[in-house]
Amino acid sequence: MNSTQNNKPQHIKSAVQSILLNTMMIIVGISGCFSVLFGAWLAHGGQALPITVQSSLATALQYQFIHTLALLATLVWLKTTKPSTVLIAASIAFVMGILCFCGTIYIKSFFELAVIGKLTPFGGIAFAFAWLLLAVEGKNNF
Repeated sequence: MNSTQNNKPQHIKSAVQSILLNTMMIIVGISGCFSVLFGAWLAHGGQALPITVQSSLATALQYQFIHTLALLATLVWLKTTKPSTVLIAASIAFVMGILCFCGTIYIKSFFELAVIGKLTPFGGIAFAFAWLLLAVEGKNNF
């Protein structure tokens, strides 16, 4: 009876992790696709935008693409090793960084919604935190 009780929480935890990782892979695919398509648009159709807006969008696009690849690498690392709370946290931080840093720059640039720019630093902090978590995981388990 005790072994059954111990297996249920682990089974539920495993199912939640599986759903989370599958969702993260979908986010990688969507973010990567957006990066390619938006980059093409910015290089051609976006040339009519003011230079300062183009520069901000290019920065957001660059950070999004780099961190999408970092998220992919983190998920592959997670898939090839034992479950790791640190790597899951790093993955979540990469997603939060993409949304809060890149997403707010896109919204601010296109909709002139300056107040949303207050979230941008939190995205940068999320990116930095994700990289530090990778360092911790590397130190502990590489």
